[in-house]
Amino acid sequence: MTEAFDFTPLRSIGWPWPGAPEDPAWQAAFAAHPQARPGRVIEQHRSGYVVADAPEHSLKTESPPEWQRPRFPSHERAAVGDWVLLDGIRIVALLPRRTSIKRGAAGEHYHQQVIAANIDTVFIVCGLDADFNPRRIERYLLLVGGGGAAPVVVLTKADQTEYSEDALAVLEDLAAQQIPLLAINSKDPASVAALEPWLQPGNTVVLVGSSGAGKSTLTNTLLGEDRMKTNSVRENDSRGRHTTTHRALMPLPTGACLIDTPGMRELKPTGEEMLSEGGFADIEALTTQCRFRDCAHQQEPGCAVREAIENGEIEESRVLNYFKLREEVAIAAAKLAQRQAEQASERRNSGRGAQWRPVGKGKRR
Repeated sequence: MTEAFDFTPLRSIGWPWPGAPEDPAWQAAFAAHPQARPGRVIEQHRSGYVVADAPEHSLKTESPPEWQRPRFPSHERAAVGDWVLLDGIRIVALLPRRTSIKRGAAGEHYHQQVIAANIDTVFIVCGLDADFNPRRIERYLLLVGGGGAAPVVVLTKADQTEYSEDALAVLEDLAAQQIPLLAINSKDPASVAALEPWLQPGNTVVLVGSSGAGKSTLTNTLLGEDRMKTNSVRENDSRGRHTTTHRALMPLPTGACLIDTPGMRELKPTGEEMLSEGGFADIEALTTQCRFRDCAHQQEPGCAVREAIENGEIEESRVLNYFKLREEVAIAAAKLAQRQAEQASERRNSGRGAQWRPVGKGKRR
């Protein structure tokens, strides 16, 4: 199938990295469904998916029956940006992901939620008004860090404040880790042009950020048309209503693809994150330089972290956020391990059950 199919038209919706169709896992999926054709998920709704299988052609699709089971892992279902195989209007296979951004789903039970898949760059959008929150930016960076995509912090509403440079200075520890920081006016195409290096043909970018951060306004400017609805924010806290109600992938005039997402108020780790890859590489390095291996970084002598705080080399609020997130990741990792153990036990029990079947009351075959 991969040799006979012409993938060229799919490049306008981000047909993936060179060599992907030759990947053994991809080849196995195509071999299992020789009559299927590839497509990309461009919208995700509660009722199903919209998949594009050609430029400017999309269709509502049916999910595989197993995806509709209540206990089916949500992160194993398709998400916006995923590549799938279609047989008619039914999705018959989910192709392996290259990258993704995930979070822990709300609720007591452990679940992962995929925000977007097969992305090159994540624009972490934060408004330069009361929405500006360095600690929330760090939380987003943590979620992005382990997924394989590159983060870019985009500070919007630069036209509404005189303190853009001060905000960038607050985030200088991130800039020192080679994380790009940009302050822009989302309504001004000339200002938004600063994002062009990440919007080259074939690239896929996802916008994440809280409601009211300006994601929809930025999307409209990048599209060159007012396609996305925008709302004003509350004056007292600069928070907005959810103007984006579902995730959607849109081709841009530059040849890149953009995924817009609803505002996320709960950003729980999945337990798979690495703090060194989530904007805390400098603090992680300091923790290895303490005199004592089991240093709690409180009042112990020879603590490199406390020394850096006292010398003004690092902000204490950022260190406290690091400890908070480290604890959340550890808790999530424990829940993940428990969930994986339960799934392994279920598979073992299912295997044993297949060896015999009840034949009448109290009898076994």
